[in-house]
Parts: sequence; structure tokens; C-alpha cells
Amino acid sequence: MNDDQLLRYARHLLLDDIGVEGQERLLASSALVVGAGGLGSPAVMYLAAAGVGRITVVDHDVVDLTNLQRQIAHTTERVGELKVESLAATVEALNPGVDLVALDWHLDDSPEVAPRAAALVRQADVVLDCTDNFAIRILLNRLAVSWRRPLVSGAAIRFEGQVSVYDLRHEDSPCYACLFPESAEDLAPVSCATMGVFSPLVGMVGSVQAAEALKLLVGKGTPLTGRLLRVDALHADWRSVRVRRDPDCAVCGGNARGASLR
Repeated sequence: MNDDQLLRYARHLLLDDIGVEGQERLLASSALVVGAGGLGSPAVMYLAAAGVGRITVVDHDVVDLTNLQRQIAHTTERVGELKVESLAATVEALNPGVDLVALDWHLDDSPEVAPRAAALVRQADVVLDCTDNFAIRILLNRLAVSWRRPLVSGAAIRFEGQVSVYDLRHEDSPCYACLFPESAEDLAPVSCATMGVFSPLVGMVGSVQAAEALKLLVGKGTPLTGRLLRVDALHADWRSVRVRRDPDCAVCGGNARGASLR
């Protein structure tokens, strides 16, 4: 680390579980974040502030005035701009030492896009699912299982949110599909546009996602693997629920299909 980095990350260096070695790991790490909205804004901003060396952000939306109630990486002046470009500008102002790759992509499992998505997951040390699209969540989960990359998944609607880590590097870890099967269309997240969302809630969930990703990258602490952390912001209630791997899961179980996406 140079003198500027030693000063910028000084408060991390004071932490025994991070220190110089942990900070150097962060600087050499790569994170993939899908979604540059309510969850992606705080998640990316904290990853950048903490010094994650390379952050790739994928989103295909533009900043809308209705986003600004909760998507703190964007500003009024950037309404109409691509969210990934707006987020890149915010990160540049926050920490110019971070390499942020902004990709204006719509992820899907089409023959044209899926190979590129697979390459992004393969190249990342950790993947953050900050979307509200069930089909994209399914794709990210299958790719994370296929390449054995830890997936930090978050969701938020109304006053309720949840976060978990799906890390198939551990034999007993469930994947996202163990909890939310691909066939369960009724479990697809509903839209903030129709249901509403409490402004600070996405910050709470996105910040936890960033914290989980940083712990995974440094290799310290106890991640949310095998646990679903749920928050009720209206009543200030946090609950951690144990979740198990489904041996019959179509993605990570005996009939796993994840490897077919490589």
C-alpha cells in the first residue's frame, strides 16, 4: 500500500481481523454487483469506500425521479442517465483508487448473454445479487453454483428485507434455489413501483450485503451461510433463521444443472 492508501484505510488497519494483510486482500479483490438501484447503491458505495480493488456493476436501467427516495448513489441532476454511469460517477468521487466497471447489460440466459454473464461470475471473488428480478436471481444462483462463487443475496419490499450468503464452497451450504425453487413463480419479488418500499430499508439491507461480501473477501468472521437474516424495519426487529441445503434441489442437489452454464 502507498501512503495515501495507508491513510485512507487507517481505521481498517487498526482492526485485528483486517489489518494490513486484510486490506491488501480487499485491494486485490474483485466483486460483481448486479443491480445499481436501492440495494446496489449502498452496497457498491461501501465496497468502494472499503477499498475493493475492482467492482463490476451490471444494470440496464436509467435514473428516474421516483428512484431518488431511496437510491442514494444517484442525484437529481442525473435523472435520465444510465444507473451504472451515475453510480460510477459517485464511486469516482468517493474513492478514485477503485476500478469500477460499469456495464449497461440486461442479464438473461439467452445464448448471446449467458456466456458473458458466466465469464463475469467466474472472474469475481464474490457476487452480490442486488436485483428485484426473479429470473436474474435464478441465473446468478446457477452461475454461482457452477463456478463455486459466494453469492450474497438481498431483497427489500415495503418494510421488510432479507439477506443471506449462498456459498457452495462449503458442502452444507444451501443455494438460493434451495429456499426459493426456480419453479416457484409465486415467490418472485413484487415491484417497489406497486408495493412501495421504506427509504432506509434498502440501505440497511445493502449495507449488510456489503459487510458480508467484505468478510468473505478478507476471510474473517462468520458469514450468513446457512442463515437467512430478516429485518422488519417498521418494528425494528432482526431475526436470523437457519436454512438447510435441499438434497433434491434441481440446482445444487443430486440432479444439479448448474454446471451446464459454464
